[in-house]
Amino acid sequence: MTSNRKRIGLRVSVTMRCARRSGSVRLIAAILTKGIYLGLLAASFSAHPAFAANDVAPLANPSRSLSAHQGAAAPATTASEYRAKRANFERERASQDARHVADWVVDSGDNRGLPFVIVDKTDAKVFVFHADGRLRGAAPALLGLAVGDDSVPGIGDRKLATIRPEERTTPAGRFVAALNPDLHGEEVLWVDYKVAISLHPVITSNVQERRLQRLDSPAPLDHRISYGCINVPAEFFKSVVHPAFTGTNGFTGKYGIVYVLPETRSAQKVFASYDVDERERLQTASPPLSALVVSQSGTHIAK
Repeated sequence: MTSNRKRIGLRVSVTMRCARRSGSVRLIAAILTKGIYLGLLAASFSAHPAFAANDVAPLANPSRSLSAHQGAAAPATTASEYRAKRANFERERASQDARHVADWVVDSGDNRGLPFVIVDKTDAKVFVFHADGRLRGAAPALLGLAVGDDSVPGIGDRKLATIRPEERTTPAGRFVAALNPDLHGEEVLWVDYKVAISLHPVITSNVQERRLQRLDSPAPLDHRISYGCINVPAEFFKSVVHPAFTGTNGFTGKYGIVYVLPETRSAQKVFASYDVDERERLQTASPPLSALVVSQSGTHIAK
């Protein structure tokens, strides 16, 4: 109990410093009013972002962690049974990596029947999907200033004044996510609690940062400005993100999944994903795994 109080107290301090540094108190957590909830949530968001993947058993144990290299394996089926499943991007433009990961999520069931988000850092774009892979909506996003897929070890415990520009990264990985009010009672989507990373409406309090103009820019480089959080248009958060994750919080045990694509590694390495088109081709071209072979005596033997 004493340990939990210390962790919650530390997070209050870190969050308040984040708010002052960013020019806004809108960050992530109703820490002052929901300390008990955040203490519990901290445990379920404790895995490292880039190579950790918080797994959710079907609404059973959301705090169980799973390495990204232990992600959902390809379904075991015979060639005749296999029918590839793919995400439906409608007519939305998306990078090859975004399509690769979204298709893999749907085909493998890695999202465990939960709504999910693809954050494409290279294209500075966010895609929100229904659990079955149908696109809810997409929008541009602002991301961490620095290129990189890892958070600096211990960065959550450091004073923000000591954090250098090159350390302001948006970590890559698979994250269990949930909505939670911030200090003003406004909803944000927690992505990684440990390093205070969330997806939230764009912060516009610091006019010199020109965040609204950056969101409208077609150049991905213009979208690198935040301390690591993912900023999206306010209307997109209200009409797409919030409905998709409504009901998710530490009390109900309901969550969604956020996949932040890497920019210095391959998606296959971070998520242990497979190419759906290639798997379908191999499954179709190969005989069923349960094919029978004829022995020398003519007897059919299962192989």
